[in-house]
Amino acid sequence: MLKRNSNVIALLAVLAMVLSVGCAKKTAQVQPPAAPPAPATPTATLAANPDVIQQGQQTTLTWSTSNANDITIAGIGSLPPSGSRTLTPGASTTYMLVAKGPGGTSDASTRVTVNAVVAAGPTPQPSDADLFARNVKDIYFDYDKSNIRSNEAPTAQGNAAFLQQHPSVKVMIEGHCDDRGSEEYNLALGTSRAESVKQSLLQQGVSSTQLQTISYGKEKPFCTQDDEACWQENRRDHFVYQP
Repeated sequence: MLKRNSNVIALLAVLAMVLSVGCAKKTAQVQPPAAPPAPATPTATLAANPDVIQQGQQTTLTWSTSNANDITIAGIGSLPPSGSRTLTPGASTTYMLVAKGPGGTSDASTRVTVNAVVAAGPTPQPSDADLFARNVKDIYFDYDKSNIRSNEAPTAQGNAAFLQQHPSVKVMIEGHCDDRGSEEYNLALGTSRAESVKQSLLQQGVSSTQLQTISYGKEKPFCTQDDEACWQENRRDHFVYQP
């Protein structure tokens, strides 16, 4: 009986030891607290629209920042985290934005170019020669004809109106022909064409002191191709300004 009791006591001792080891293994270990995250670095953008202006014109600065609590632009001062500002710079300027926050500093810049206004001088008046070149047009003829055809009548009227309005302008009316026919024939035809237009201008009130005529026949062609389109270019009265 004593032996049995000793065995029971030994068994209980072993069981207590096992239980104490198991409990020790299950004890939770205390972890140190995590370090706080580092502050985010600020970001900044700055733009001008337009970035090239004339003196007296306006431009608009637009900016945007993040992770910043102190935003400034030199010459303007403190600003909200984002926004826009309309300015009228008097000279070319580089604008610098600085954004500061717990995580550091960031900057952005933009340049506005201001061009000086050039005083406009008096507008030069066109000369008589310039006006003549813009307003007086050549007159074209049918083959072997010297009369002014109906679709060229408005051109003759426009020429007459200009010459009446500018009585100091003098003009040489050149008669031209295509290269078909003899030189003598075309010289005569060129003369007829020049005189035909001269008479039309005189009848419309142009002074005879403004008009002279000459015939070149086929000597001075405007086009050298041997086809109808080219021949038509050469059948004309050409008006030349006389200084």
